[in-house]
Amino acid sequence: MENHPEDPCCAASRPHSSASVGTGNKPSAIKANDGTEGMVLLDGGEFLMGTEDDVGFPADGEGPIRRVKVDPFYIGECSVTNMQFERFVRATSYKTEAERFGWSFVFHLFVPPKVRPTVTQAVAEVPWWWQVKGAYWRRPEGPGANLKRRWDHPVTHISWNDAAAYCEWAGNRLLTEAEWEFAARGGLEQKRYVWGDELCPDGKHMCNIWQGDFPDEDTAEDGFKGTAPAKSFPANGFGLYDVAGNVWEWTADWFNPTFHIDGPRDNPEGPPSGSSRVIRGGSYLCHDSYCNRYRVAARSANTPDSSTGNMGFRCAVDA
Repeated sequence: MENHPEDPCCAASRPHSSASVGTGNKPSAIKANDGTEGMVLLDGGEFLMGTEDDVGFPADGEGPIRRVKVDPFYIGECSVTNMQFERFVRATSYKTEAERFGWSFVFHLFVPPKVRPTVTQAVAEVPWWWQVKGAYWRRPEGPGANLKRRWDHPVTHISWNDAAAYCEWAGNRLLTEAEWEFAARGGLEQKRYVWGDELCPDGKHMCNIWQGDFPDEDTAEDGFKGTAPAKSFPANGFGLYDVAGNVWEWTADWFNPTFHIDGPRDNPEGPPSGSSRVIRGGSYLCHDSYCNRYRVAARSANTPDSSTGNMGFRCAVDA
């Protein structure tokens, strides 16, 4: 397996030629008042971050294993859901970047037949990502789609900039990459997955990922095609849900494959600049044959204006 963390198998990137759509409205006009509702307080501490597991991608920079310290913080027990994002939009009239660009990336199997003639361009390197006009968080598959029976699913088609806007309104912030991995490990040390070293212990599926022949058939042995409700699988040791699979989660850090080798170890925040932000956790499209980034130390990245049907986010608050 040799692909770059920005390869669109994970989450497609907007073309660099895309025109700027501006920063939209200022969501801080009306603040949320949720505080730490729906969050878990973590005490922080030291942990072993990263992996030297040979099943990863060298270009991702998962290693070396290093001892890192994080301070106490609150973290959302789930990714932000469609219902939570709906409250934000109603309060602020915020328009996501997918809405302002006029399109977003949808996985090919989810594009309705009536919408297919309007698809303008697939991603050349991986044709399963289609640019669908009118696709955005409220219309995940494009025109005609809706969120009926999906309000408790994680919100998708959210760019990093959108996630940051939500956090500003909610009085929250995005997690650093170190905080994300500390939380995802749930107190386990150097396990391959959030729950241990076996992908399906005793034959039980522990997260929402792809089963079958990627990218043409998802047999949905775990019970889901596409996103799953936010609490469909057991929580980890810290009481957090879906930190593996379901949707990728934006973090605050800029991506760099080598910065952390000699970087800070005390509340590290990643490099000071970059072109892409780190995403963590994998998604329902991850499969062992192509992208096994549902492993707890796995990392990938995308440009801050990109949005897809498998990218969302989770919030944090300083303790």
